[in-house]
Amino acid sequence: MIDRATAYDLMVSKIKNRNLQKHILSVEAGMIKLAQHFGEDVEKWGLVGLLHDLDYDKTAKDPDRHTFVTEEWLKEYNLPDDMIYAIRCHPGYAPCQSRMDWSLYATDPTTGFIVACALMHPSKKLANVDRDFMLRRFGEKRFAAGATRENMAACSNLGLELGDFLMLIREAMLTISDKLEL
Repeated sequence: MIDRATAYDLMVSKIKNRNLQKHILSVEAGMIKLAQHFGEDVEKWGLVGLLHDLDYDKTAKDPDRHTFVTEEWLKEYNLPDDMIYAIRCHPGYAPCQSRMDWSLYATDPTTGFIVACALMHPSKKLANVDRDFMLRRFGEKRFAAGATRENMAACSNLGLELGDFLMLIREAMLTISDKLEL
């Protein structure tokens, strides 16, 4: 099993774009928050978030290979199969089955959506983005169009209402707002 420090160093070595690194750290924070919420393995879920886009720079022009290169790179670390499977689920290459799968699937686009909400907010501060603001923006299909609403709404598979889910991920992101510069 890989530890967090090694996973972080691996991510930084593979991902050069600072905004993508921020996205990955946001997903990690969201996964940790959801693991805490559900009483799941916080370390495992955090690692899934930290490693989910490991191959993004390498596969950006060949998206059909996204996650498969990550799987190859992670073989030497002998990660549990459920971690690799969750990573494969997030872009829809495998059907979500577990709570971890659904959490990553829903959290991945949500972090970008919340960043867009913060940047659109008059204060430009994540701390000032509330549930109503996010839910109004969620209904605007052109707002943060890359944040797939279907994936975000899949939080219902976790037994969470959209507003509650958005607030959980926002709270998670607030814990690293200094790194996100929001």
